[in-house]
This record gives sequence, C-alpha cells and structure tokens, in this order.
Amino acid sequence: MSPAIPETMKAAVLRDPKDGLHVETIRTPRPRSREVLIKVTGCGMCHSDLHVLGGAIAFPKPAVLGHEVAGQIVEIGPGCENYPFEVGQKVAGGFLMPCGTCEACNAGRDDLCAPFFDMNRLKGLLYDGETRLATTDGEPIAMYSMGGLAEYAVIPATAVQPIPEDMDEVAAGILGCAALTAYGAVRRGADLRHGETVAVVAVGGVGSNIIQLCRAFGARQVIAVDIADEKLEAARELGATHAVNSTTQDAREAVFEMTGGKGAEVVFEALGRPQSWETSLNILADGGRMVPIGLGAGVQTAPVEINRLVRRSQRIIGSYGALTRQDLKEVVRLAHTGVLSYKEIVSRRFSLDDASKGYELLKKDGIRGRAVVQM
Repeated sequence: MSPAIPETMKAAVLRDPKDGLHVETIRTPRPRSREVLIKVTGCGMCHSDLHVLGGAIAFPKPAVLGHEVAGQIVEIGPGCENYPFEVGQKVAGGFLMPCGTCEACNAGRDDLCAPFFDMNRLKGLLYDGETRLATTDGEPIAMYSMGGLAEYAVIPATAVQPIPEDMDEVAAGILGCAALTAYGAVRRGADLRHGETVAVVAVGGVGSNIIQLCRAFGARQVIAVDIADEKLEAARELGATHAVNSTTQDAREAVFEMTGGKGAEVVFEALGRPQSWETSLNILADGGRMVPIGLGAGVQTAPVEINRLVRRSQRIIGSYGALTRQDLKEVVRLAHTGVLSYKEIVSRRFSLDDASKGYELLKKDGIRGRAVVQM
C-alpha cells in the first residue's frame, strides 16, 4: 500500500544569493515517465552547492539545490517496469542523472550525458523540458539535479539505486556524490594500479572517500594534503599513510621525501582552486597522473608549467562523477560491506531549517568530512 503523499512540502529555496536559503512550503512533486518520487531522509551538503549559493556558478532561480540524497520510494512513475523498484524501498540517488538515450549514454558514458548538462545543469529542468517543482501559486522552481533539499524529490530512474535495509538512510545520502565522485576518480579517471603512490589534495567529503578507495584498491602510499590538522587526523583514521599540512610544511618537499624523491604517481585534486591545482602539480611524479575533481567557482583557471608537463610526460585527467548506472550499485556495495566508512565521514547533521548554517560552516572550511541535512 502506497503511503499518503501530501499536496505540499517544505523545501529550502534559493531566490537570491544575497538572501541565501529560505524554507518555503511548495507543491510536492510527482514522478513522470521513468522517474520515482522519494521521501528524502538525508541530503548531503557539497562544495558545489556553495558555488550556486554564492552566485559564482549561474543557475536559474528560484531553485532548490541538493544533489546527493537517500530516502524511501513513495511513488513509481510509468516506464519503470524493468527497474528493481518497490514502494517503501530505501534508495540512494546519484547527482549525475543520465537520460539513458543520448549518444553519450548509449556509448556507456553517463558522465557525458548531453541532456543532463544542457537541461538540468543549465536550466534546472528534467528531460521533458520541465521542472517538477513549483510554488503553491504555480511558479516554476529550478532543480539542481533532483533538488534534494526538500522533503520529497523526483529522481530519474537511471540515477536511483536500492540500498540494503540495514544501512543508515540519512548518512547514505552522501553516496550519490561524495562517494560516487570519488569512485569515478579512482576507478575511471586514474585507473589506479596496485602498488602506486597516491596523494589526495583536500580531504573533505570527496577526498575522504578517495583515501578509502585508494587503500582498498591497493595503493602503497596514500598521502593526505590539507590545511587543517583536524581533517588530516581524520584522514589518517580513514587509511591515509601520511599527512601533510601545506600551511606549515612545503608540500613538494614533504611529498618527495615521503616517496623517496619521486613524487606521487597519482594526485587527486578535490577542491577546485588554483592554489590546490598548483600544489597538486608540484607534488606529481614524472610520468604521473593528476586527476582534478573539484569544481571551480565560475570560470576559473589554474597555471600549468607547459615544459614540465611535456618533458616529464605528466597527464591531467579531468573526472566528473562516474558512470552512474554502473558505478552507483558498486558504491552502495562498498559502503554496505564496510570498505567505505560512509557513516564515519558524516560529521554533522543539520535540520532543513538550519541548512543555511551548515553551508556557512562549509564555506569557512568548518566541516570535517561531510555534513548532511536530515529531514
């Protein structure tokens, strides 16, 4: 029996970056073809949201942000007969929501889905050209991915993965971005090989998951680089073999000493700032692979020393998310079996009413690991 779905719900709505988020009562969305409606239990708080909240990344307004969620299915739209969904089932939702039918999706490249970027990321719409969110007066509200900072969210079936009943359905909200992005970077971007030396620059929510995955995939050394001792200590607890505070140590000297004068064979950059790019390239070994994951605030650039990159055969491999339809299932499995300590990464929980306070702390680098909004 389907649970009763209310006509309205609460959501954190962004109307003007100067005013921040405000909780409003809006219409409860309903799923259409190949979509499901979930009652949200947890929504992760990501640095990418900050760029939209601060106006550095243009996005239509009013909008509901929140792009990594967990919850319970309360309604299944038509066309989902071939998906393993049931009403009442616990699920996680991935931020990168492939349409499933474009040229990139048909080639297995969910991370390059054109409608996702052209319609959702630019216009806040789903793939029939409409948003599922609206005010009680009918004013359309843009969706950043599924618009998870709300009591209910519509998600395309391609981006939904069932989770075991015994998983923490609040903390599991981080699986759809923090963990999925990390998996994509390690498995797809770097194609990490057993015995390689790794450095992770910026060990927040994504970086913390990268550390765990690198250890699980057989990295010989995993060096955490950050500016906060608290985060570095947490990184050690998650499996980092070494830690470097780049404000009190010369990161290049420290990493080269730790790696026998060679540098790290793989460097993951998880913040998206010119300074962290510079650090990442400075600690990269000859022939190494630098994998940037963090999104910059708007149109940012970072300097690259051309001759060093060419002469030393170094590579820069951008990584955005993962292959949602293949990889989200594996991420859930890794979390359920304890390879990813997803609950330990969640250091703070905020109510929907206090979401703005959480993002203020995140802006000040005051969150260790990941924070979630608990509905």
